[in-house]
This record gives sequence, structure tokens and C-alpha cells, in this order.
Amino acid sequence: MEKKSSEYFRNNNYNVISSHDDIFSDLTYDSVAKIAEDVMQSYLDLKYDKVILVYNQFKNAATQNVMSENYLPVESPKEEGVVIGDYIFEPEKKEIIEQLIPKSLKTQLFKAVLDSHASEHGARMTAMHKATDNASELKKDLTLSYNKARQAAITAEILEIVGGAEALNN
Repeated sequence: MEKKSSEYFRNNNYNVISSHDDIFSDLTYDSVAKIAEDVMQSYLDLKYDKVILVYNQFKNAATQNVMSENYLPVESPKEEGVVIGDYIFEPEKKEIIEQLIPKSLKTQLFKAVLDSHASEHGARMTAMHKATDNASELKKDLTLSYNKARQAAITAEILEIVGGAEALNN
């Protein structure tokens, strides 16, 4: 299933820069962190002006929501009426930001991949449940049709026997 999106974009002449179809076979934080590092480095190298993260958010087994979030550049949340004071940071603000933002971005991407993976499994589970229900209904209908045909054959055979017995009596 993971390859479907790659095939779609390639077949419709989209510029696919990188594909990680095998990510779900080794879904770990480290494997996703490497992808996040590549994206962050490409952004810092000015290959991209903006990076938007699009993924399926898992709500429940039957419901997934398509989400679109700004990934890069990082935007600070805007809250009205909030006064930001001056604090003393240990280590320095710059060092905290240089370590915290990449970790936050890696975690954000990992969450999106996990959500998409859970959504796919939920969709598959729902599809299999519906297929099982449909197969059960089809089996019930076929059994009913078979029994009706068998009963009709038995009735026809009984009528032949009775008709033959009546012919011998006359």
C-alpha cells in the first residue's frame, strides 16, 4: 500500500524528490529522524521556501482526517494578550533553540508517520470487517437459493413419482 502514493505522483508527472516506501518495515524514531534531518538540511540549503506536512490523522478505526500542517519554517504560536517576560536561560537561548527545534521537528514528523500508519491499519481493519459482513450476507443468500433449488428438485421428483404411480393405477 505504501508504494501506491509514490506510483501515483510519478505517473502524474510530479517532481518526486525522495521516496521512502520502505519506512513502515522499519518504523522507528531513528529512521524517521533521518528523513527529518534531510528535510531540515534541504530547507537550510534554501532548496525549499516552505515545507508542508500532509498526513492522515487517526481518529478511530473507521475515521481518518487528512491533516495539513506547516512544518518549515517554524512559526511561533500567536496568543493575544500574553506578555512574554525576559528570562535567564541555562544554557543560552540560542543553544536551546538549536537543539530543541530539530528534536521537535523530528518528533512532529514521527507523530505524523505513526498517525498515518495507524490510519492505514484502521482503514484496512474496517475494510476487512465490511468484506467479512458482505461475504456472510452472500453466503446466507446463496444458501437460501441452494435450499430453494434443492427443494424444487425434490418436489419435482415427488411429483414424477406420484404421476408415475397414478399412471400405473389407471
